[in-house]
Amino acid sequence: IRITRMIKMMTSTNLTTRGRASSLPSSCTLSRRRLRRRASSSTSGPSPCRPFGEKQKFPISNRKTSSTTTKRRTTSVTTSALTSSSSVTLFLDAIFHTQSPGLEVASLVNSTVFLFGLPVLLKGLTGLATANAWFLGTAIFAAFGFRGYLLVCLYFILGSAVTKIKLEQKEREGTAEANSGRRNVGSVWGSGSAGVLCAALALAYPQYDSILRLGFVASFCSKLSDTTASEVGKAYGKTTYNSLPPFNSVPRGTEGAVSLEGTLAGVAASFVFAGVAALLGELNTATSSSSPLLAAAVCAFAAFVATTFESALGSLMQGRKGWEWLTNDVVNAIQIAIAAIVAIVLGAAL
Repeated sequence: IRITRMIKMMTSTNLTTRGRASSLPSSCTLSRRRLRRRASSSTSGPSPCRPFGEKQKFPISNRKTSSTTTKRRTTSVTTSALTSSSSVTLFLDAIFHTQSPGLEVASLVNSTVFLFGLPVLLKGLTGLATANAWFLGTAIFAAFGFRGYLLVCLYFILGSAVTKIKLEQKEREGTAEANSGRRNVGSVWGSGSAGVLCAALALAYPQYDSILRLGFVASFCSKLSDTTASEVGKAYGKTTYNSLPPFNSVPRGTEGAVSLEGTLAGVAASFVFAGVAALLGELNTATSSSSPLLAAAVCAFAAFVATTFESALGSLMQGRKGWEWLTNDVVNAIQIAIAAIVAIVLGAAL
């Protein structure tokens, strides 16, 4: 009886153990359940023990945050692109459309031009003259803008070109400019001092900008006319006369001498330069009548008056005893100042 009871107890114990074992989950199932509970209680992302091939599922809050961040980044990039584009547009507008861009824009643009055009500049100017020309160009760009700057560049190109006309012949005759036509510091200021003065006054007194532009254009008209008349006369002048009575015949290259060929070329050069200034719009409001053609005619007339005075002054005093300080550069500076004054007075009257 005891043995039978012991067998029955052992049998019931085994059955109970088997039932419990069959009802328990596997270790992998338990680990998955635990990991899922942890994932649901935190926002750290999906379970690393997801089955093979199952897509990773991010929490909704994380997806919203990621989308918002992306939109913010896109908006930031778009805003910065628009800002940079707007800055470039404003800078280009300041260069090409503003009448008086100011010294900052002028310094940047003029320095860039000098950097890339230095080999060309050094063909017509000495090194020190180039440095002084940078100051002249910056002042004129700041006051009279891109159009005024183009006129100065045009003067430099045309003035350098006429200086090279029959250069070898003029060198043989001893009438050529020193340094094979390369201008020095005195030539730079003898050509542009009146223009720089007009620019400085325009920056200081913007209400007189229009009439000072007229003086600026007239000063460069006069200097280009003088340079052209002198160089063409020395190259092609058949007969050269003293500019003062009794108008005796003198050798080519004599200070103050004039020739028919040189005079006609100088007048033509002044009209061409004034016409270009009118086409560029630099003389649109230079007179009370607001006629660019009338303003161009005023500049050409002022240039003729100034060059005639320069020839007479050179013939009368230049090179004479006691007037050694009256060099060619000083005479040129006086000449362009007279041209600017005559143009301003006539422009105010008209």
